[in-house]
Amino acid sequence: MKKILPLFLIILSISAFAQEPADALRFSWTVPGGTARQQAIGGAMGSLGGDLSATFVNPAGLAFYRTGDFVFTPSYRFGNNKARYFDRTEKEKDNKFTLGTTGFVFGSGNRRGNIRSSAFSIGFNTSGDFRSNVVYRGANNQSSFSQRFLDNIRNENVRDSLAVVNMFGTGLALQSGWIDTVGGGTPGNQQFQSRAANLLPGELLQQQSINNRGGIYEFAIGGAANFKDKLLFGGSFGIPILLFEREAEFVEADATDNASNNFNFATFSEKLSTKGVGINAKLGIIYKPQEFWRLGFAFHTPTLYSLTDRYDVEISADAENGKGTRAFGSGESEFTYQLVTPYRLMGSVSYVLREIEDITKQKGFLTADVEYVNYKAASFQQDAEADNSPEVKDYLDQLNDAIDNAYKSAFNFRAGGELKFTTLMVRLGAAYYGNPYKNIAGEKGHKVNLSGGLGYRDRGMFIDLTYVHNLNRDVHFPYRLQNAPYAGARINTSAGNVLLTAGFKF
Repeated sequence: MKKILPLFLIILSISAFAQEPADALRFSWTVPGGTARQQAIGGAMGSLGGDLSATFVNPAGLAFYRTGDFVFTPSYRFGNNKARYFDRTEKEKDNKFTLGTTGFVFGSGNRRGNIRSSAFSIGFNTSGDFRSNVVYRGANNQSSFSQRFLDNIRNENVRDSLAVVNMFGTGLALQSGWIDTVGGGTPGNQQFQSRAANLLPGELLQQQSINNRGGIYEFAIGGAANFKDKLLFGGSFGIPILLFEREAEFVEADATDNASNNFNFATFSEKLSTKGVGINAKLGIIYKPQEFWRLGFAFHTPTLYSLTDRYDVEISADAENGKGTRAFGSGESEFTYQLVTPYRLMGSVSYVLREIEDITKQKGFLTADVEYVNYKAASFQQDAEADNSPEVKDYLDQLNDAIDNAYKSAFNFRAGGELKFTTLMVRLGAAYYGNPYKNIAGEKGHKVNLSGGLGYRDRGMFIDLTYVHNLNRDVHFPYRLQNAPYAGARINTSAGNVLLTAGFKF
């Protein structure tokens, strides 16, 4: 642990860059959207097929199509984020519209020959949703946000205030008076202190507010073929567009009314915008050992993103030195880089009740997926057409080391079933997305989805309605320190998602 914490500090203290290990996890630990049918059965689509969402899970499932489909899936999400920090709990609401799997499948059938059917798809899906509002606050008697700046100064072995001013972020803290020099030093041989930390072990009132927006919006084309109604194979090529915006503000204030202890309050505000495009591929097979059994396997390649960050910081503080509130901003900085997300492996099994070609006589199914994701395999890389300096390379190497130390592999489970009553279907499902954290400082997280829905199909028209209830647990640290204790907020999300898929065959 002593080795890991300084590594986190190094990453967080190089403030000229906006990346941190949490970004790699945010863009990898996602719960993709889908059609209402797929989401009602827990998102399991590794061996079931016959749905446009197979393009984004196991493209081999497209080969069950013998005709064409058009699918449109709007959804509405509503819920609450509950954050607990130093024994205080705050709630924040979050409501939003989004678009699930939407697009076309073009299928054809041939009862003779080795290739019995084939299909081609063009689709869109929301593969990750970053939108959330989080607020937490509490009374901290252990540490101050400003101590991260002192750790930065020590790690850089800086002993001169003029040199500190040139340090991104830390220089703003010095100019505002949140940190200051210790009396008795001389230029080139100075020490530094935190005005806020000098109040400890008294209490500092702290508040963090975070407003995240954006998502991963993926366009994909897929193709699949059915060999003798025994082996189905397929693949898809995806182009995800990543858009992420964060506005965050951390406020720290003296819990007393003492107007002469050299600290009143300080605010750290930041804005981050990340935009870019990626490429990936998905390959899969489905094998039918018997008519009513389906076994599936899929491999998702890492997604290679080319991303650009725009980042700026403002620090304001009142050090009660007669100068009032002093605010200083960094101005917007820009950095272009590449991100490689983890690969995914998926195994699946389905049991179809009365598996026959005439789907009107099928009575339902049970299906389950298990997915392996190695979150520590995510990595940041230099952009060949951007900054290739040794400093950037060293920074990204340290960042990747921090990812290796912070995260681990995890398993995700999805399962569901359907009962069919002629034209009406009833569905239930559940999904569990495992903990990606190594638990450096108490980090734990998981995501649980419980779902159910109805479907109606008749004369080439179909409509599906689904409700998904999300129960998620995560953690957020406003700052990490090398030489002092620090705490994180426990975040629990309870949300509902209503999806409606409408479509027709052609």
